[in-house]
Amino acid sequence: MFTNSHYENFPVISFFLPKELREHIAVVYQFARQADDIADEGDGSVECRMKNLELYEIHLRNCLDEIYENDFWYALHNTILEYKLTPKYFFDLLSAFKQDISKTRYKSFDEVLNYCERSANPVGRIVLELFNIRDEESFQYSDAICTALQLTNFYQDVSVDIEKDRIYIPIDEMDKFGVKLNQFELKQNNTNFEQLLKFQVDRTKEYFSIGRNLFPRLPGKLEKQIKATVLGGEKILEKIEMINYNVLNYRPKLSKIDYMNILLRVLIK
Repeated sequence: MFTNSHYENFPVISFFLPKELREHIAVVYQFARQADDIADEGDGSVECRMKNLELYEIHLRNCLDEIYENDFWYALHNTILEYKLTPKYFFDLLSAFKQDISKTRYKSFDEVLNYCERSANPVGRIVLELFNIRDEESFQYSDAICTALQLTNFYQDVSVDIEKDRIYIPIDEMDKFGVKLNQFELKQNNTNFEQLLKFQVDRTKEYFSIGRNLFPRLPGKLEKQIKATVLGGEKILEKIEMINYNVLNYRPKLSKIDYMNILLRVLIK
């Protein structure tokens, strides 16, 4: 949900969140951020980055067994224990980061969703558990929001990801709209590509719409935080529409004015 683009559009830590939880959310943030940095480690080889992520996973396993590489791992274990967080979600995140190193194409939307289930959804579930929200229906609505945020980030970052030889748009849907793989490398925007992206954006809006059912289930401050995050994602989709879906050549992002407008919309119901 928040692990790409250095959390640029969807910040985790906010004044909306209770002070007593901020340090614990910061620890979760740091866990994901460090793993993200390893996965995208400059010019490091695939083998080197994979080895470093596997070592990171060993540190996670060790910390759960009360063996701490440093103070960070002690803090993470303390957060997991104090709030009874599900360790599987942390391992799921590492699984997604490993996949980012080894997999650069997706045959179908189901494959993309499988990635989202491990790259984004676990973070939303961890946040809910920090607030002791653990019912399955809330988890499902959270998953819809997190999946929508991850998809939004994919479409926002098309021009960035192609430089890393990554394409998250399903190949079977590219075929359906007559879009060729080399269009990404050549950055050739045309009507077919615009229709493909419109299809992606419209579907993502549906995920956001489903996820909005989570809002009434949240305590006030968390509701404001998640609502602001959703509005940020929806604004990015709007900006993609405004550039006529030409994400091959432009990367839309939120401005200071956008952030202020989102804040006002959250504060003034």
